[in-house]
Amino acid sequence: MGFSERCGDSGEKWTFSLVRKNPIQHVCKVPTLNRENMDDNRQEQQSHDGPAGMAPDGVIESNWSEAVENFDDMGLREELLRGIYAYGFEKPSAIQQRAITPCIAGRDVIAQAQSGTGKTATFSIAILQLIDTSLNECQALILAPTRELASQIQKVVISLGDFLKAQCHACIGGTNVRDDMRRLEQGCHIVVGTPGRVHDMISRNVLRTSNIKLFVLDEADEMLSRGFKDQIQDVFRKLPSDVQVILLSATMPADVLEVSQHFMRDPVKILVKKEELTLEGIKQFYVDVKFEDWKLGTLCDLYDTLSITQAVIFCNTRRKVDQLTEEMTEKTFTVSAMHGDMEQRDRDLIMKQFRTGSSRVLITTDLLARGIDVQQVSLVINYDLPTLRENYIHRIGRGGRFGRKGVAINFVTEQDKRVLADIEKHYNTSIEEMPANLADMI
Repeated sequence: MGFSERCGDSGEKWTFSLVRKNPIQHVCKVPTLNRENMDDNRQEQQSHDGPAGMAPDGVIESNWSEAVENFDDMGLREELLRGIYAYGFEKPSAIQQRAITPCIAGRDVIAQAQSGTGKTATFSIAILQLIDTSLNECQALILAPTRELASQIQKVVISLGDFLKAQCHACIGGTNVRDDMRRLEQGCHIVVGTPGRVHDMISRNVLRTSNIKLFVLDEADEMLSRGFKDQIQDVFRKLPSDVQVILLSATMPADVLEVSQHFMRDPVKILVKKEELTLEGIKQFYVDVKFEDWKLGTLCDLYDTLSITQAVIFCNTRRKVDQLTEEMTEKTFTVSAMHGDMEQRDRDLIMKQFRTGSSRVLITTDLLARGIDVQQVSLVINYDLPTLRENYIHRIGRGGRFGRKGVAINFVTEQDKRVLADIEKHYNTSIEEMPANLADMI
């Protein structure tokens, strides 16, 4: 297989032996690191215990500077270009300019960019360029941390691959297993899914892995650091040894980068430094609510401003989502709610209502914080500050996606002030007190 067994029972240590049998043929020229850069990396590795090129705070320097400023210059298929322009893209975003080319060249890639910059389209375009649509077998596997994100990725792939007649199936929990099995047995070019269901389909031998040449982990920090590690490892072990691996995320904590070392081979690194992760175009404010009990009244006061546009309200627990929804509804405010305890059918319906604009205020947990692109959202409220500071950027990235303007409001109790200061320091940003003329900014 080319992968050695995992050491120990804890699942913490990963010991993959990456022997690629048939390296993917490069389709465009890939610059190599010069000796000077390699020496710099070696010296840095000697100064700390982490991977080469990685400073102790988890920031990796990019080793790829080439940028292609037009889709036309990327050597893409004509049918794919038609799909890209039909989708509404005109010019590649910063991450697309840098990451699409090495992905198409067959390189392993770690790509980091802030929320809303087009990471999904980056790997979707690369996959659609590399698959052979005349072969009715799965050739690319994409894993995502939530069902909603997996479904959204599927929509993007199908839209971009429209003129290629590319088949993409979403393999997610909460749906009928038999339907999944039937669809996979019929064959499709690309599978996107959550780790549990994908692993189940591989174990049942209905998702055949022998032709998979690309393996994508979207929102890799979430996937690897919050309980999916073993499932991803089990999936990875079933893939061909020459599989190309692409990792994407808005944040890359140090432990995730160390884990990625074990299943990536000489990856191209396209990362932004932590201090560059502030979300331009999003105005960030806080409201000093003093006490937890005063949050509800503050939200009710803001409701008229919320419903001018579409707003997402984040709470830290499912129970709090239900409680807040109930309290707002009792006060005759119209709100929707979504969290992981709900049936998949209900979640789909709520997302559909919110996307179409028939629902205007959505209360949710961090389930929605990653990668869900609702075009109209321009206001995000952190009813609770996130327990993981990495999630702050994912949450407020729901507004202002792809350069659109947005506003983020943080409800802060006395106990939260230290957390807010920590977020400001982590992202090198300034969060100011909410002004009276908030409605003018939305």
